[in-house]
Amino acid sequence: MQYRNPYIEICIEGQSSVFRGISSTDKEILDQHHVLADFKKGGTIIKGETKPRGVMCLASGKAKVSKTGAGNREQIIRLQKPVNFLCYGSLFSDTHFPFTVTALENSTVVIFERVALSKMIKQNSDLAFRFMKMISEDLDSANNRLISLTQKHVRGRIAESILLMRDVYGTEADGMTIKVLLSRDDIAHLSNMTTSNAIRTLAVFVSEGLIHVEGRKIKITNPARLEAISESGQ
Repeated sequence: MQYRNPYIEICIEGQSSVFRGISSTDKEILDQHHVLADFKKGGTIIKGETKPRGVMCLASGKAKVSKTGAGNREQIIRLQKPVNFLCYGSLFSDTHFPFTVTALENSTVVIFERVALSKMIKQNSDLAFRFMKMISEDLDSANNRLISLTQKHVRGRIAESILLMRDVYGTEADGMTIKVLLSRDDIAHLSNMTTSNAIRTLAVFVSEGLIHVEGRKIKITNPARLEAISESGQ
C-alpha cells in the first residue's frame, strides 16, 4: 500500500516491527491515526511520570531511556534504535510512563493514537501476543542488566556497556568503531557509576589495548578480551 510518509512505512514494515504482517486494513488504520514528531539532539521525547499521547515508534535516530533517582542521579535503563517502540505498556495499564526518553541525536518519532491501536489489539490476538512478547523480552533484558549492574565490578560494567553500545547500534565500515557518540556522563549512567570512575576505566582499557578512544568515538580493538572482562565481571 501507499503510505502517507516514509516514517510510518518504516515503523509498520520494518524487519523488527511488531506490526509486520498485519492486514492491509489494519495498516490503513495506523496510517490514518498517527502523527510525526521531530526532536533535536538532547530533546525530551517523553518526560518521566507523564502519560504519553500514544505508542511511539522511533523511526530514525537514537535515544536513551533513563530515570533520575536519589541525589538527582541519572540511570540509563535502555538504549533505543529504529524500529524500537516506546511506552507501549501504557496500552495495557492506566499508569504514567515512569522513564524519560531523550534523543541522542536528531530523531523522528511516529506516535500511534492510543484509542485506535487499543481497539486493533483487542481485535487481533496475534498482534496482542507480539506486544506481550515484546514486554516479556524487555523485562528479561532489564532483569539481566540489574544483575550485571549490582554484581559486576567497575571494569566488568564498563566492558558490558561498551559491548551493549556495539550490539544495539552496530559498527562503522571498519567493523570496530561503534556507531554512536555517547558522552562520558552517559557511559557512566549506563554503567551505574560516577563519571570520574568511567573516565578512569576507559583510560585503563585504552592503555591495555582493548579500545581506542577519539573524542566520543570508541573503537573496540580487542573484542575477545573485552567480552571476557564483561563475562567475568572483573
